[in-house]
Formats: sequence, C-alpha cells, structure tokens
Amino acid sequence: MKKFLMMGAAALALAACDTAVPDSGRGVGFDDYTAYELERAAAEGRGALPAAPTVSEGAIPSSDLASAGIGAQIDEVAAATGRTQGIDASPTNAAPAVINNSGISDEQDFDAVAGRESIESDAERLSRMADQYQIVDPGAVPTRHGDAGPNIVEYALNAPNAKGQEWYSRFVMSGQGRFQRNCAKYASPDEAQRDFLSRGGPERDPKGIDPDGDGFACGWDPEPFRAAVRAAQQEAGN
Repeated sequence: MKKFLMMGAAALALAACDTAVPDSGRGVGFDDYTAYELERAAAEGRGALPAAPTVSEGAIPSSDLASAGIGAQIDEVAAATGRTQGIDASPTNAAPAVINNSGISDEQDFDAVAGRESIESDAERLSRMADQYQIVDPGAVPTRHGDAGPNIVEYALNAPNAKGQEWYSRFVMSGQGRFQRNCAKYASPDEAQRDFLSRGGPERDPKGIDPDGDGFACGWDPEPFRAAVRAAQQEAGN
C-alpha cells in the first residue's frame, strides 16, 4: 500500500512540472503543446515552418521546368521550327506559318508563277524542252530463233482483211459456248492467235476459236501492229 502511495505522489509531481497549454490553444485540434508551438511560430513569421512558394495561378515555376529538362526541349523545338512562342488553343489564333517547306510546289499558283516568269522566259523554257525532245526511229522486228511458233506480227501485216470481216468458211455448228470455253484457256489473245495459226489457221479452226471466219482467234486484233508500221513510215517520210 505504501508503494502505491509513493508512485501516485511521483505522478502528481511530474504533472505539476509540465507546462500548461494556454487557453488560446485549447479546443482547436492540437493533440499536444509541440503542435501548438509550431503553428504559433509559423503565424508570427519566426521561420519555424517553411513558407509556401509563391506561384502565379495557372503557371508552372521555371525552376521546376528546368529541373525536368523541359526548357532545353522547348529551345530545341524553337531552333528547329523557327517558332519563338507557343500556340494558344483559341479559335481566333492564326495558324502558324510554315517555314522552309521546300516540298510544296506553287506551279499551280498563277500569282506566284507570274511573279517570277514572263512571256519571254516561258518561251525560252519551252525552247529548251523542245531541244531535249528526241525521236527514236523504229527498227525492224527482231527475227525469232528456235521453236517460237508462228510470227503473229508478220501475219497481222500480211492478212488481207480487217478484224470482223469474214474471210474464211467456218462450221456453223461450232457454237458460241465452245468458243468461250476454249478461249478462256489462253493467257492472252496473242497466245490464242499463235496457237490458232500453229493448228492450221486461218484456213482451219479445229478448236472453234475463230467462229466468224476473219482469221483472228479469240478477238485478237492486228490493228495495233499495222498502226505502228504506218506511224514509222510517216515519220520516215517527213
């Protein structure tokens, strides 16, 4: 019992030595006197608490940008594009000018061309283009070697009739269906005409691929070859 009385007396002595919390610090949410002193020191401006940095509304401090390396990136972009400031997202803000863009031609812009060209310079340019124009004389058709099949170019130039003009008799029972099926087996009209001639054409048509009897199988047309020869003869005559 005596032991408990001594412990109680010691506790009362310690409580008497502790500094009491002023009335101004009571009931404002502080758990102890230390928290109260820190808040009071900050309020009186004695530097006990660090002051918050002053930042303008809506802006990021330049020191924060520099520490993140953003300022250097902005300088690099400005050097590359020639732009010295950012672009505001505003409907009234004009679009930025394109600088040093050599990939866009202004040949279709009359004002731009008229500013640097004249009738004389345009005539000089046309003259230079005409001097560079070259006419290649057509040569003879190369001779085929080996088993290349009939020469369809020679046949086109020597055939006595035009495409669609009946020249040879045909079996009336050949039929359009047979004509379409057999012509579908060839990769091109030239191939069909070459095979047609190798099988006895134009007099004979064992596969029924020349039902109209003009001597041209599967719609093959000799006119392109004939036109090329006429053009060559006309150039030679000039």
